[in-house]
Amino acid sequence: MYTITLIPGDGVGPEISDATQKVLEATGVPIQWDIQDAGEDVYQKEGNPLPERVISSIKKNKVAIKGPVTTPVGTGFRSVNVTLRQELDLYACLRPCKSFKGGRARYENIDLVIVRENTEDLYAGIEFQKDSEEANKLIEFIKVSTKKTIRPDSGISIKPISVYGTERIVKFAFEYARKNKRKKVTAVHKANIMKYSDGLFLEVARNVASAYSDIEFEDKIIDNMCMQLVQKPELYDVLVLPNLYGDIVSDLAAGLIGGLGLAPGANIGDEMAVFEPTHGSAPKYKGLNKMNPFAMMLSGVMMLRYLGEFNAADRLENAISSVIAEGKSVTYDMKPRPDDHAAKTSEVADAVITKLRV
Repeated sequence: MYTITLIPGDGVGPEISDATQKVLEATGVPIQWDIQDAGEDVYQKEGNPLPERVISSIKKNKVAIKGPVTTPVGTGFRSVNVTLRQELDLYACLRPCKSFKGGRARYENIDLVIVRENTEDLYAGIEFQKDSEEANKLIEFIKVSTKKTIRPDSGISIKPISVYGTERIVKFAFEYARKNKRKKVTAVHKANIMKYSDGLFLEVARNVASAYSDIEFEDKIIDNMCMQLVQKPELYDVLVLPNLYGDIVSDLAAGLIGGLGLAPGANIGDEMAVFEPTHGSAPKYKGLNKMNPFAMMLSGVMMLRYLGEFNAADRLENAISSVIAEGKSVTYDMKPRPDDHAAKTSEVADAVITKLRV
């Protein structure tokens, strides 16, 4: 029996979490759910979107799956997702992007894996508010030490990239490639401009790659990488990137396979893992029972593989693939035209469960 932390999330999170919970149970894998609430609704009640009890639950159970959680734009509380990754040292964000027949993608046979560093870079949360004493001191320090002038009405974010953080994420990418019989790892950077941060990332990536002679290695500048993925995605396999680029490129790669509704994700550390869909909480659709649950279901597939339940994972992925290919019991976003014949979120779960029982 596995005890797994389930965080339903907010917005559309609870309905896609419920659908995912049902299909995971239908695989026959014995799971006891430790349900923990987090997000905007919890913030309104408790003044903290991520109570300590949620962190404690994941530390105890070692594995969690969560629905999307709303992150306010520009104001409000800090991202629950970012906080979870940093508090639990879930340094590797793994986002496979695989096309499914019937998935309304513009490309066929896409099979990319994005490996994103999760704890450093501009998402480290080291920021200084405009006009604050700290920002003013930093602006003055930079002026004195670099002779460069920052406008006094600036907000400032710091971009740390370390040898330690880069070594472990690049090793993770190569180990994943080796374990999953992948052929190439591409390190993505902007080292031509940011020579001391991205330059360090590239230098360390090259050093790590030298220990994996069985796997091809290359590097690409981030802007060129985006163009290459649109023009020739078939040339790429596993991409390893710093935090911000990884976030952006994983959405680009999701676009290649038909959208975020088919994009699962995992945040993995040395001792714990949290699985979640790549997409957001879409609060305007809350309670309508119409959102696509496949990304979270596929995150559940990743979780089963992490647990070593490979047969159940394959069965669930095949059931999902079959439902997508038939195109009958899918949500409105996967129809050629949104219409009244689109399936509800709960009906998608029922269709997947039916396939599992065949």
